Amino acid sequence: MTKQRRQILVTSALPYANGPIHIGHLVEYIQTDIWVRYQRMHGHEVHYVCADDTHGTPIMLRAEKEGITPEALIQRMLVEHLRDFQGFHIEFDNYYSTNSPENRVLAEYIYKELQGKDLIEKRTIEQLYDPVKAMFLPDRYVKGECPKCGARDQYGDVCESCSSTYTPADLKNPYSVISGATPAKKQSEHYFFKLSDKQCVEFLQNWTRSGALQTEAANKLDEWFKAGLSDWDISRDAPYFGFEIPDAPGKYFYVWLDAPIGYMASFQHLCNRRGLDFDTFWKGTNTELYHFIGKDILYFHALFWPAMLHYAGFSTPTSIYTHGFLTVNGEKMSKSRGTFINAASYLEHGLNPEYLRYYYAAKLNGTMEDVDLSFDDFIARANSDLVGKYINIASRCAGFISKRCGGVIDYHPSAEDEAQKGFFNARFNKAAEKIVEAYENRDFTRALREIMAIADLANIYINDRKPWDLAKQAEQEQVLQTVCSLALSMFKGLTMLLTPVLPTTARAVEAFLNIPALTWDNEFTVIEPNHKINEYKHLITRVDPKQISALVEASRENLKPTAPPPQSQQRHAQHQQQSEVKNMNEKSPSPLTPLDSGSGLRSTSSIPGVVPAGEGIISIDDFSKIDLRIARIANAEQVEGADKLLRLTLDVGPLGMRQVFAGIKSAYDPEQLKGRLTVMVANLAPRKMKFGLSEGMVLAASGEQPGLYLLAPDAGAEPGMRIK
Repeated sequence: MTKQRRQILVTSALPYANGPIHIGHLVEYIQTDIWVRYQRMHGHEVHYVCADDTHGTPIMLRAEKEGITPEALIQRMLVEHLRDFQGFHIEFDNYYSTNSPENRVLAEYIYKELQGKDLIEKRTIEQLYDPVKAMFLPDRYVKGECPKCGARDQYGDVCESCSSTYTPADLKNPYSVISGATPAKKQSEHYFFKLSDKQCVEFLQNWTRSGALQTEAANKLDEWFKAGLSDWDISRDAPYFGFEIPDAPGKYFYVWLDAPIGYMASFQHLCNRRGLDFDTFWKGTNTELYHFIGKDILYFHALFWPAMLHYAGFSTPTSIYTHGFLTVNGEKMSKSRGTFINAASYLEHGLNPEYLRYYYAAKLNGTMEDVDLSFDDFIARANSDLVGKYINIASRCAGFISKRCGGVIDYHPSAEDEAQKGFFNARFNKAAEKIVEAYENRDFTRALREIMAIADLANIYINDRKPWDLAKQAEQEQVLQTVCSLALSMFKGLTMLLTPVLPTTARAVEAFLNIPALTWDNEFTVIEPNHKINEYKHLITRVDPKQISALVEASRENLKPTAPPPQSQQRHAQHQQQSEVKNMNEKSPSPLTPLDSGSGLRSTSSIPGVVPAGEGIISIDDFSKIDLRIARIANAEQVEGADKLLRLTLDVGPLGMRQVFAGIKSAYDPEQLKGRLTVMVANLAPRKMKFGLSEGMVLAASGEQPGLYLLAPDAGAEPGMRIK
């Protein structure tokens, strides 16, 4: 059944032009780019637009400090931002600026439409004024104590502690973030969008429960509804870098009014370039509009923005997809620890951008949960999944096709190979259905888990058929060609599934296999017989831990003592909050260093330097570094040439399939282990052994008498459950 071709417009939140792109920002843009690429692979019409958010006091002050115009500053930052995005293979159809003629026209139009519906009101308000800087202070340039809960060092619009909203004048013990001076109170005329109007409240209550938001986002908004929506101050006094309000000299649109309109302006610019119809997407009923944002700007995007659109006669978003913040090694990003890392620095240290794309995808599940970047886990996933499982398929087989088979794919399958092909085909097709659903719902964690489970099957096939042994037997030439051809077909299928995440690698695979650009196919198909492939070249290399160490060290910045209150903290409207979020409730563990030569288990009684029970203690933090999981032994087999080892294939639920070499051959018959539950260390750094890659450690007990005893959980435990 042919699916209808969808018309989709996608945006990511506009990065503020006051600073560089960092790895926290990239969570969102990578997430969006993966989703967009997936939709395009299905043949849908997708337009992905974004822009630099360029207005406001921080831009004005920074330009003044640098001795340049704001226009020169934002142009420089636009070039830098676009360079960084392109470095991580994020492909916009249009990347623009909010300081554009299209944005001015649209902002003025929307403002006048709201004005015509009696939703704009002019009021005289008391506002805080910096006597040193001689300017009114925007809400983000005033700090003090929350008037509701008393939390200190809160900005002048929203309390990060209790989520209350208020005006800067409501703060207790305020001070200017710019100069540190105690502000004076002065009166000024401001313009307000009447968000508290009954019609707005009713519309928003219905819209936020229409399915356009994740349930957790809608629940969060309920807190604001219960507290009561406040009217929104949409004006700022001169001096201010932005658009002047029509018929209001010296008054400027608050940056958060024209910033989201920047989505429309960027698309208008694209329409002008490509001859697209703007109204089809912004006023039509058969198109889809999706915004990807961080949870720090949910308030603006899920309340102000849909109300502005609705009452100005435009379509509201089909969905707003909200993600969590980034933490690094379980903590907020930190310059002193070297974990506040700029995108450019990551690339300058020679790290493949697709490592990060894959890692973030493996952590993003379509919810508002925070994403933790553990550097040890990052190294392990890149080296184990991308190199050890995925790329390993091609690197083990391509050489035989090139050197022994004239570079030609062909098949002379035995009954065993036909059975394996049928099994892989069925498993691939079944998984593809789940992967489609997972990609569509932005549950990239699940998608990659399914994909790597398929990669495990391909590697098991290669291990079983042993092309390296077949190559030693002249009479097995056709069998060798068949095995490697089937393996490379499996590799092609896996590449198709991974293309949204690894677009550059996919292009390289297409060139290597000499095939057209991959499109989405829910069914496994082999490469056509008698097909000539090109010479294999390394596609992805392993991550060197030294690269990570150098990156962290280069990003480290010593903290200098500052006397409160701070003289200048150029934060803008929550765009920069990703580096200042609260720690996650549960820190992600870091992989451990293997304790032995890779046997897969070790009794602590025989490890030199380990303190026996009763002679020393460890902290709970030490223990929490070990990620213990329930695992089901999906397969167990002898390891040819090994006296002590069994090769175990472990099903670890959400973590996928793992291969572990365990030194338990003397104690267990492999057939008796199949289907049994046991306990494994899931975050042990993978170890390359003579017989293959060992990706964890199963736990066993031993004593003074001979014998090994695998640990086993109680009935009811499921693979992947965490042991705490």
